[in-house]
Amino acid sequence: MAASIIKSKQAQKEVNGIPTEVVCTEFSNYIFVVLTQYGKIGTLISVTPDSRSNDISTPSFSTKVLLGKDEPMTHVCAKNLGMFVSQEAGSRPVLLGLALKDSSIDAVKQIKEIIKSCQVW
Repeated sequence: MAASIIKSKQAQKEVNGIPTEVVCTEFSNYIFVVLTQYGKIGTLISVTPDSRSNDISTPSFSTKVLLGKDEPMTHVCAKNLGMFVSQEAGSRPVLLGLALKDSSIDAVKQIKEIIKSCQVW
């Protein structure tokens, strides 16, 4: 049997008492990560490394809401989580599906640990 072309892993844990699902999928040009506490993809955000950054030691990322709620907190969470994934995956762009009930700093830290457990890159 041939190996799968698409690499994907998922994990489920409780984050501050809320069931949280993470699905990480690697495509040739993007990493797709769904983080949900509602069982839905939620808001779809593109997080891309900014090539205009002058300082290589401090990479810059831009976020763009493709579908869903375009709110300031969405960009904050997306940038934080997307940068984490992109840097772990060799500065690749990230497509992020966010549907979070709890987006506190503590919750984001716990979600990063769940993401580490289902890395596909």
